[in-house]
Amino acid sequence: MAYLVVFGPLLAAIIAGLLQKQMGDRAAQLITTGATIAAALASAWLLYDVAYAGNARTYELASWMAVGAFEVSWAIRLDTLSAVMLVVITSVSSLVHVYSWGYMSHDPHRARFFAYLSLFTFAMLSLVTADNFIQMFFGWEGVGLASYLLIGFWYKKESANAAAIKAFVTNRVGDFGFALGIMAVFAVFGTVKFDEVFAQIPQMQDAILTVFGMNFQALELIAFLLFIGAMGKSAQFFLHVWLPDAMEGPTPVSALIHAATMVTAGVFLVCRCFPIYEVAPDTSAFITFIGAVTAIFAATVGLAQNDIKRVIAYSTCSQLGYMFFAAGLGLYSAAMFHLFTHAFFKALLFLGAGSVIHGLHDEQDMRNMGGIYKLLPATWILMIIGTLALTGVGIPILLGGLGFAGFYSKDMILEEAFAMGQEGVTFGMLAFWIGVAAAALTSFYSWRLIFMTFHGKHRGDPETLKHAHESAPIMLIPLVLLAVGALFAGGVFKSDFVAKGAQTFWGESLPAGAYSDYKYGDYASGADYAEAHGVELSESEAASLEAAVSEGDPVQVAAGQEGYGDDHGMRHPTWVLILPVGVSALGFVLAWYFYMANPHLPGRIAAARGPLHRFLQNKWYFDEIYDFIFVRGTRGLGDFFWKVGDQRIIDGGGPNGVAAAVMAGARRIARMQSGFVYHYAFVMLIGVLFLALLLIAGAGA
Repeated sequence: MAYLVVFGPLLAAIIAGLLQKQMGDRAAQLITTGATIAAALASAWLLYDVAYAGNARTYELASWMAVGAFEVSWAIRLDTLSAVMLVVITSVSSLVHVYSWGYMSHDPHRARFFAYLSLFTFAMLSLVTADNFIQMFFGWEGVGLASYLLIGFWYKKESANAAAIKAFVTNRVGDFGFALGIMAVFAVFGTVKFDEVFAQIPQMQDAILTVFGMNFQALELIAFLLFIGAMGKSAQFFLHVWLPDAMEGPTPVSALIHAATMVTAGVFLVCRCFPIYEVAPDTSAFITFIGAVTAIFAATVGLAQNDIKRVIAYSTCSQLGYMFFAAGLGLYSAAMFHLFTHAFFKALLFLGAGSVIHGLHDEQDMRNMGGIYKLLPATWILMIIGTLALTGVGIPILLGGLGFAGFYSKDMILEEAFAMGQEGVTFGMLAFWIGVAAAALTSFYSWRLIFMTFHGKHRGDPETLKHAHESAPIMLIPLVLLAVGALFAGGVFKSDFVAKGAQTFWGESLPAGAYSDYKYGDYASGADYAEAHGVELSESEAASLEAAVSEGDPVQVAAGQEGYGDDHGMRHPTWVLILPVGVSALGFVLAWYFYMANPHLPGRIAAARGPLHRFLQNKWYFDEIYDFIFVRGTRGLGDFFWKVGDQRIIDGGGPNGVAAAVMAGARRIARMQSGFVYHYAFVMLIGVLFLALLLIAGAGA
């Protein structure tokens, strides 16, 4: 079954890619889509077998390379962490394959497109099932290659080529750090296999690694270098610049790569390597800081973007920030929970945006949309569901919390960040408040997208509006299935991922103390809980607490009860539970005020071109800064070496200097070769006379 999951998409990609001319587009689509759906069904069974039946295992397939002490095998590692990723990757990939039947129906190169999709799926599957760093790096580079091919799929567009190159080059920066991290792992541990590395960590906590005469705490350096790779792949602050430009690729690519799979590889890497990060507090704090900054940065930029796909792209960047600051705080299960739910609602939003673009004949600028909800009613409803999930709409107090998928996962991260901040964990409170602010901004720009796209008057070409149409069922069915995940994935899987069943569910995939979970089943009654934690409760609070304990719901104490138990996830003041939903509601109200009640106000703000608006619209000027420092700097350095180093020094001193003088002398000497015997005899006579004079002069001396 595991072989089918991992190698089925690869075989389909090879067949579709190499035999596309012989079999045609339709057969290529059938083979790749069928293989991916089969992999998705098999992945669901594997998740049950591994996580619920407890059959974690590793298949050793072959010895890959062996050089001295360096040995690497190819294996398929099946534990809960990899099984969850298998479900996310194959389910989203299969729905994207089906969706692409409609979206790419008029493209003349469909077989190549589907082959690339399946190739990417295989690379991602090989990444998450790796049992060593080298195999993970293979998958890491494989998804980078497939991403380059898919972003630049429409290679005749100059912007698509530029975006593909930008993504490839930016990721090379992160990948260089990842490669150095792997080298450091082997230098310290003498192996690159996960289990063998993690087993040695207790003995290596004080190990020192000397680099260029400088001493570094080995595990901190390894953790930092590995995270640099994660920053590039997951588009974190400083290395985020490639993600928005990657929207030049076909929309299904955005949903598959830039919402649910490749960009989450960095989060998976940190969670997979949790034993290293558990003993690297400085790097973990750095991860928390970068994640929090990314969350707020991307959210602010999303406020001023007008391309429908770029708004969602910055939203992805922001949500990845939540996952990273959760992982940096040691909340690995919460990070994976948000990764899991995010895959559904963000893929839904991307594919919904594709449905809008398809229905409006390739229009992507929201300023040219509006008034289309009656023409695309299914897309409108499905995108609202995705928006409700993204903004974390729910009721935090009722039944221990009831809401859309994002409500469970994102609010879990915020609540636990607050609790860890109270415990004094570095950047815990900073992450909480930044996360709350980002939640407010996320709500604003998400509802801004809905209002600008579907409501109000149509602002685009009237002819486009006349021909606007709803997408075909082949495109809507994947949206409906993703909407089901956006509605129920959080509530259904909360207990397994982060609550009552988390210890059993994750097994050894994540550390026992890292579940951002509310401790269940340890107290027979609410009174026992109160006594254990030294708090006094009113009769109503005690009754409520007793009901929560007996029903397996999170233990929540009313506001005003200060202090936290040993398990930071135990208790949260009520205002902490309500605040994320409150700021999301505030974002909705502000978006309605600006884009429904006063639709001309945003236009006047944009026309005024104030400094804040320009700052956000130009994405904090990162592209301009990087262009000045790196692009122009590199070009200037290249010009210097070319014009000064190459032309003046090397060419001037070589071909145009010494070599030119030798050539000129050779030409003059060559003129002496006249071909007349008497000329040569005359020269010989002069030579004899010269030798005679030397002999006479020597004899006289």
